[in-house]
Amino acid sequence: MSWFILILLGAIWGSSYLFIKIGGAEIPPFTFVEGRALIAAIVLFIAMRWRGETLPRTRREWLPLIGMGIFNGVIPYTLITWGEIYISSGLAAILTAAMPIFTVILAHFWTHDEKLTATKILGVLVGFAGVIVLFLDEFARGLQMEFWGQFAVVVAAASYAIATLIARKYLQGVSHIVASTGQLASAALWMLPLSLAFDNPFALRPSLAAIGSLAILALLGTAIAYVLYYWLIEHTGATRTALVTYLIPITGVLWGAWLLNEPIKWDTLIGLALIIAGIGLVNRSASSQQTSNRATR
Repeated sequence: MSWFILILLGAIWGSSYLFIKIGGAEIPPFTFVEGRALIAAIVLFIAMRWRGETLPRTRREWLPLIGMGIFNGVIPYTLITWGEIYISSGLAAILTAAMPIFTVILAHFWTHDEKLTATKILGVLVGFAGVIVLFLDEFARGLQMEFWGQFAVVVAAASYAIATLIARKYLQGVSHIVASTGQLASAALWMLPLSLAFDNPFALRPSLAAIGSLAILALLGTAIAYVLYYWLIEHTGATRTALVTYLIPITGVLWGAWLLNEPIKWDTLIGLALIIAGIGLVNRSASSQQTSNRATR
């Protein structure tokens, strides 16, 4: 059952880039992200109340959730949505997968027990080599909009890495569904004035396909995916759950090729392989380091 949920989660999160591509083509980024965060927050709030849980009440409890809302919602959701205007959904999925590479670098400076090792450094170099391969075409053509679309997604991956460290440091012991609801509600509040100020959302007339993509992304790719993700952590542990990192870029490329007829080029495959190899080295070293730390306590 757990392996099925893991594969399902990988397929769902991989498909998110497909729905962003479809919906983001007609709905401006600020409004698209506002709709995604708001719908998902409402669904998770209902689930949270059904479980008998409540949102935090103190400023101290809300500060990390606000930080998560910014670095795990506002920044990456907006940058990926904007970036996919200019690049394929599959490429966006691969570039976002570089998140663990940024996490291990930031963790070296932000934590006391997750320092860089030789294996981690090798993983970082291999992963960034994959990113460079994906940028080769854009370097050759100059700094056109496709380059900035890719760059935006890479920045989004770095933002996700910051959010990961915030969660590790400040959200230990906080209910997963409460944390998810709080950060998405915070993201929705941040995005609302941006949507109203820049997108004139009430004048938009998106197609049913765009609206449907937004709804599916919010319900399936955000709210339900969060529930599945934390179910896996609770029932199988963080190590096995981390395997979803390998599935997302693969399923993202496959969804884009199958439903959007996006081409799969040689540099895409090489970049994907290098990034996955880099993630593997980083995760392997991290697991060994955690085991060593536990053994010495």
